[in-house]
Amino acid sequence: MAKCAVCGKGAHFGNNVSHSHRRSNRMFKSNIKSVRCKVNGGTQTMYVCARCLKSGKVERA
Repeated sequence: MAKCAVCGKGAHFGNNVSHSHRRSNRMFKSNIKSVRCKVNGGTQTMYVCARCLKSGKVERA
């Protein structure tokens, strides 16, 4: 679910690094919003990242 319908941005993976420099796995989640958009003259609910919303790649309904 956490994937942008416009650009395909999803979750990224990396490491938590403690003060003693031990590493454990972590996940960076994208800022995905559920948005009602205009698609082919009608409205459709899509999952879109905040970057695509700000840049105007999606027209809200």
